Amino acid sequence: MTYQTLISLCDPVEVSGPEPSTIGTLTQDSRTVEQGSVFIARRGVETDGHDYINDAIDAGASVIICEQSPDTEKDVCTLVVEDTRSLIGPLAQAFKDNPADKLNIIGITGTNGKTTVATLVYQTLQKMGTSPSLLGTVTKSIAGQTTESELTTADPIELAKDMSKMVKAGSDHLVMEVSSHALDQQRINGINFDVAAFTNLSHDHLDYHPDMEAYAHAKKKLFDGLSENAYAIINADDEQAAFISKDCAANIIDFSFQKALEIECQVLSNTINGLVIRIAQTMIESPLVGAFNAYNLTEAFLICHALGYEKETVADALEELHGAAGRLERIADSKSDENPVVLVDYAHTPDALKNVASTLANLKQDNKKLHIVFGCGGNRDKAKRPQMAKIANRYADKVIVTSDNPRDEKPERIIAEIMSGFEHPETVDQIVDRKEAITQSILDADAETMILIAGKGHETYQEIEGKKLDFDDREVAREALAKRNSNAKNKGE
Repeated sequence: MTYQTLISLCDPVEVSGPEPSTIGTLTQDSRTVEQGSVFIARRGVETDGHDYINDAIDAGASVIICEQSPDTEKDVCTLVVEDTRSLIGPLAQAFKDNPADKLNIIGITGTNGKTTVATLVYQTLQKMGTSPSLLGTVTKSIAGQTTESELTTADPIELAKDMSKMVKAGSDHLVMEVSSHALDQQRINGINFDVAAFTNLSHDHLDYHPDMEAYAHAKKKLFDGLSENAYAIINADDEQAAFISKDCAANIIDFSFQKALEIECQVLSNTINGLVIRIAQTMIESPLVGAFNAYNLTEAFLICHALGYEKETVADALEELHGAAGRLERIADSKSDENPVVLVDYAHTPDALKNVASTLANLKQDNKKLHIVFGCGGNRDKAKRPQMAKIANRYADKVIVTSDNPRDEKPERIIAEIMSGFEHPETVDQIVDRKEAITQSILDADAETMILIAGKGHETYQEIEGKKLDFDDREVAREALAKRNSNAKNKGE
């Protein structure tokens, strides 16, 4: 990166200070500044990078990019621009030789289904011989090297670094989940998407967005930024579909299971063992369960076809896939005829819980029962707590309310707010300790019961008072099933 190139990219309204002798790495965190770094001051939700300009200069920054002249007597090159937030993405890409331009990039957004769709597309591309990478809620996978993700969509500088690694490792496709926070905060600026997909929109993140309208507008930004050469895959059955598609310059491919469109879809079979669906004239038989997964499969199918792959090849690949971890994941030990069917799902929003709970309620036979174990996260949207209670109450034969990730809130208070949504709270069990709640639900159930453990899915921790403690619903469920089987064996002897 040369100084003149930096000036050209920033288009500053004011330049002051000496021309830097070196241009180092780009950073927005004063703690990571090295000698020669370019520090860009971004106004965040909780902090303002402008407050740390002097720290960055003291640490050796050679250039400061900011929105107002800093209050400093130190002689440093300063570029004042109109909006640093919108500039970070393009700058980050330029500092890494624009890796986004060397990848076929697929972006998936929506309230529910992002992780499953992204995982299905990623796995399908692998089966078809490409070298894809994945950035999502659960994992970050760069050319087969997988680590846990901290954010659904990282900051622009980390994104550019990851994309550079992908290109160097030989990746040709990037499948990424795109959150509403990232869209609102312009974290994906500088990235041109080849395909974007919209899953659905329902109540979530209203602790961040002021209302559902603002939430929808944030999601729409992904599609507003598409070029006329890109493709937009739209779930036309969602009530926000027309709004999301409005004024989108891309080639729009919408589909429906409910109305007559060019791509008309149908669920032919939906059992606890899987789905059979028809997408236009293509049939797919999948081990995934539930009508919502019919939508996820369709999105994945249409994304891959938009990338240029043959329909039958994509369908054959999808039939072998089991989707994302912790998404209606059946615990293997629960497949015994002597045990209840135990399923773990990430459903932590009213709509997601409704999807999985209604699916299981519809799949259960006359003599089967559905038990639901769930809680709600702390320091998050409180309005959804009684809503989720109403949904659990509607579909479950028995409910246990417990802790999720209480974070800095008292678990008992969260549970009390959930309980306010039950019509007959006296019929609902309250067990604050999540491990105890899961274990008790499995030990008490009979073989005619399905147990849905909702809220945490793939997560391998529980967040309590600022600490992330080891905790995995699936491991707890396996231990409880083993204990149940041991108890049954001892009783038999």
